[in-house]
Amino acid sequence: MKKYKIVFCGSMKIKDQIVALSEELTTRGYEVIIPAEIREDMTKSDASRRHFDRIIKDADAVFVVNATAHDTENYIGPNSFAEIAFAFYFKKPIFLWHDIYAPYRDELEAWNAIPLKGDLNKLMLQ
Repeated sequence: MKKYKIVFCGSMKIKDQIVALSEELTTRGYEVIIPAEIREDMTKSDASRRHFDRIIKDADAVFVVNATAHDTENYIGPNSFAEIAFAFYFKKPIFLWHDIYAPYRDELEAWNAIPLKGDLNKLMLQ
C-alpha cells in the first residue's frame, strides 16, 4: 500500500494548527512534510524556495491550512496561494482544511481545490 506524501501549507501564525494536523495525518498513515521554517530559523526567501521544491519533487498532494485570520474565514495568504498555484501547475491535488476562500473562489474552483470543511475523513488520495 502506497504511503502518500502530503505537503502542508499555511501561515506561520497558525503553525501550531499545521503541526497538530500533520501529526494527526501521520497517525492515519500519511507521510507529511511541514514548512521547514516551523522547525528551522531561515529567511522567508529560503523557506519559500525549499517549500516550492518539496511541492514539485516530493508531494502527492498539498494540504492548505486555511484558518480564520485577519478576521477573515478560510483565509489564504499570498504565499499559500502561490504554493497552491505551483501544486495546480504540477498536477498535485489541493486540499483546503476549511472552505473556499471567497476572494480566490474562481481560481480555487477552476484548479479543483477540495474543501474538507474541517473533516479529515474527506481527504481521499488515489
